[in-house]
This record gives sequence, C-alpha cells and structure tokens, in this order.
Amino acid sequence: MPHAFTTSVLHITTGASETVTDLTHDCEEFLDRAAAARDGLLNIFVPHATAGIAILETGSGSDDDLLAALHVLLPADERWQHRHGSPGHGRDHVIPALVAPHATLPVIGGRLELGTWQSVCLVDTNRDNTDRNVRLSFFG
Repeated sequence: MPHAFTTSVLHITTGASETVTDLTHDCEEFLDRAAAARDGLLNIFVPHATAGIAILETGSGSDDDLLAALHVLLPADERWQHRHGSPGHGRDHVIPALVAPHATLPVIGGRLELGTWQSVCLVDTNRDNTDRNVRLSFFG
C-alpha cells in the first residue's frame, strides 16, 4: 500500500522580477507518483516570508492583474517599517497576509480537482530572493 502521507520539495527560480509562476503541472506530476489513483488532499506550502500560493486563471492576464492589484494595495515605496533589501521591500513581507503561503486542494482518483480555468500558482514579489522551495504534500 502506498504511503498515507508523502511530501516532495520543488525548487523554483523566480528571477529578478515579480512573478506568478504556474505550478499546476508540477502538482500533477507529484500526484502521479504520490497519490496512486487515491482520494485525498494536496497541500502546497511555500515556507518563505515574502511569497504565497494562489489559485487563479493564468495566461489571460489574470496573473498580471493580480500583481497590479498588489501594487495598488501595497505600493513598493518607503512607507514600510521593514526596510532592508530593495526599496519598498517591506511590502513583500505583507504579501503572505493577502496571498496565503499555502493552499489545500481535493484529489479525487489521484487527480487534482481544479475548476476549468484554475491553476495553482506561486506568487513572488521579492526581487531580492530568486530561489524558492515549495513543499507538496499528499495525504490520502
């Protein structure tokens, strides 16, 4: 019988610009190995103080809209008390309060249950740290 709980770590390089990175294919590949056609839950967690996980449509501009909305809500300027790093970096530390650093999704028959236009995405506005680890855990 496959393990009831399995975890893997993705190593993602986001680059020197704010990004929304689609992780859906990585999640599906992990479930192919870990879920073995079982029902359960997939937890996605990014253990960083300046990144989050979002479920949204990609490729039609929604990813850019999310980054634009974050700029309106959290301008990258000098108002932040957290002041190391790039100018406005303090806002990056507030991002996980709005874009949670985790998501838990249903898995049915080993397949991720997403809506037609939904994708699992890493949201990273921190230009000072280009390397991220994302933990994928299946419980089933």
